[in-house]
Amino acid sequence: MGSELKLQAEQLHVQRGGKEVLAGVSFGVGRGEVYALLGGNGAGKSTTLAAFLGFLPPASGRVLVNGRDVGTDLLAVRRAMAYLPEAASLYEHLDARENLRYFLQLADTPCEAAAIEAALDRVSLAADARGLKLRGYSKGMRQKVAIALAILRDTDILLLDEPTSGLDPTAIDEFHGLVRGLADAGKAILMVTHDVYGACQVADGIGLLRGGHLVDQFEALAGGRIDTETVHRAFSARTAIA
Repeated sequence: MGSELKLQAEQLHVQRGGKEVLAGVSFGVGRGEVYALLGGNGAGKSTTLAAFLGFLPPASGRVLVNGRDVGTDLLAVRRAMAYLPEAASLYEHLDARENLRYFLQLADTPCEAAAIEAALDRVSLAADARGLKLRGYSKGMRQKVAIALAILRDTDILLLDEPTSGLDPTAIDEFHGLVRGLADAGKAILMVTHDVYGACQVADGIGLLRGGHLVDQFEALAGGRIDTETVHRAFSARTAIA
């Protein structure tokens, strides 16, 4: 992985309701990298994101963003990140441009109209859809607006929670191409997913979670991709005995 780590989990233990849901998880995500946390339901993927966002404090261990401890510098680390949930919370009665302007104002990030159009161009949202209310958008179109917002906020780090769930194959390929382009431009991206193929297509590194334990890690060879068959065998074996 890269030398400049933007996200780090160090022997991370997290409890919910008195039950340990992460048990000693350690990994790092460098500048320009996509790291995918892969696992089934209840593996601890979304809990890991919640720890980086400061919603769940560690019982022990640390989570670091740009070298800063989330527990002691929460506002600074949140400003450094953009979070894309599985279902982005956008306003149905507003169009794409209006949503972007509104959320950028909330984030105290003024933005010119030309920059908004450039971001929508970058995510390939059709020009004739930009003035339509989001109530008529597909999930893939909504995800494009949410990613455009993340681009316009210009944070170093993106956290993606099951970002391709419910998308059709074409939209998934487009989304992965966009994520890869953002990483190649220097963003650090942590993505949680249960999609083995998608993770192998886009990620530089994969961590396999089962029952709160990081049981396997895989890394792409220089200039290549992570072998899908290898990861699928590991994922299937771990899921079968979970």
